[in-house]
Amino acid sequence: MSIAFAINADGWPEGLEPIAERAIREALKQSEAEVAGVAEVSVVLTDDAEQRELNRQWRGIDKSTNVLSFPQLEPFAPVEGLVGDIILARETLEREAEEMGIGFNDHFTHLVVHGFLHLLGYDHIEDEDAEEMEGLETKILATLGIADPYSDD
Repeated sequence: MSIAFAINADGWPEGLEPIAERAIREALKQSEAEVAGVAEVSVVLTDDAEQRELNRQWRGIDKSTNVLSFPQLEPFAPVEGLVGDIILARETLEREAEEMGIGFNDHFTHLVVHGFLHLLGYDHIEDEDAEEMEGLETKILATLGIADPYSDD
């Protein structure tokens, strides 16, 4: 799995590329997705202004969001070629981490895992699907030493 990493906005801390790579590799492993060939994912770090525009353009929602995923595969298809893009907004990520009382890097890792699972085909629209996706996220994050983001504690 090749990971292309781009920073489109100022203010992002250094050292996030290896964190994103580790999160994606662990999510791929634990998802048990079939890898059928050479594959690439892009991770783009941007700001709320660009994220808001992308969210408006592609989802019809005129506000920023923490992470957007743009899959290039059919849901749960074998992983090969261009898998898709994961785009994160710095200000939203910082604000959420502070509100939840968790570290920036932990929240960043969670959002990368979350975004990558969307690329594979997971979603959280229906309750049953949300439970499956959140359970897998929690398991992946535990392996990475990060507490359950869905816990009430």
